[in-house]
Amino acid sequence: MNCQWRDFLETRGARFDEDGLARFATAPRQADPALCDLSHLGLIAIAGADAPTFLQGQLTNDVRQVSATHSQLAGYCTHQGRMLASFRLLRRDETFYLLLPRSQVDLVVKRLRMFILRSQVVVTDASAEFAALGLSGDQAETLLAAACPEPMVLPAKANGQAQAGDLTVIRPAGTAPRFLVLGPVPALTTLWDRLALEATPVNAEHWTLLDIQAGLPNVHPETREAFVPQMTNLQLVDGVSFTKGCYAGQEVVARMQYLGKLKRRLYLGEVTADQPPRPGDALFSPISASAQSAGTIVEVSPLEQGRWALSLVAEIAAIADGRLALGEGGPLIQVTEPPYGFPAP
Repeated sequence: MNCQWRDFLETRGARFDEDGLARFATAPRQADPALCDLSHLGLIAIAGADAPTFLQGQLTNDVRQVSATHSQLAGYCTHQGRMLASFRLLRRDETFYLLLPRSQVDLVVKRLRMFILRSQVVVTDASAEFAALGLSGDQAETLLAAACPEPMVLPAKANGQAQAGDLTVIRPAGTAPRFLVLGPVPALTTLWDRLALEATPVNAEHWTLLDIQAGLPNVHPETREAFVPQMTNLQLVDGVSFTKGCYAGQEVVARMQYLGKLKRRLYLGEVTADQPPRPGDALFSPISASAQSAGTIVEVSPLEQGRWALSLVAEIAAIADGRLALGEGGPLIQVTEPPYGFPAP
């Protein structure tokens, strides 16, 4: 995290918890428009003459499609096709960046460096170079356009990207408009103050909730190697290319797509529980015969006291049965499909 950004947020009323997340004492769980510090996300830079070719051989998506106007979701797999990480891939000038949970940065940096060999590629933790904020709500587009220090045509479609001066603006998918803004601290502090005149600061859980509601997967340390990409619906949110050629785990991912039968998918859920569920928690179904449990929690965000929004990967059969629970003997989970739905069988 950038120390200057942290110092700035503290002057604006934020306090930081033991995980280094900004907390605003009066922050509502939801607001419209909502202004969110995104320091729970880390940033990895991949630079060098061979960076595009290098990443093309590592990630699930087609790196050639990333540009100044288009970012993309992607996954990073083991050779067995199991996801080590998921992230947003973007480009600023000639440098590629991976935006992902901060707790995943060290592992991904080390893993990518293992495969550089003689390539002209440099992989670094760039989390301290920039800061990021999120703006969401029905008026987010109007508010952001007015607050940007330079004129900018904001991206109109999901994964679209725009640049104005030092600021990079990305439009993630969502049930309501939202924008992610990345840039050096001086530019971002000015923008934050302008946005805060009308938007309400919220805590990071709000942005997590928007990811959940959009059906976007995030891999955390607790769920590394738990899923192949199709289990997280990554192919349904344009995070997998089946025509790009080889990458780590590609044979397994392609076999699942064309020859296999998908038995688990990512769903949305809500549950009432005294203790907060956590990514990696096991789910239970009385009809499941799997030694790996009937499912796994992917992401969690609070809705109200004792009520939690979830994204989860679960057995399709267990969802159809309707008795998926938070652990054996635990509360039942209300499950729905993600907003983009599923293809016909």
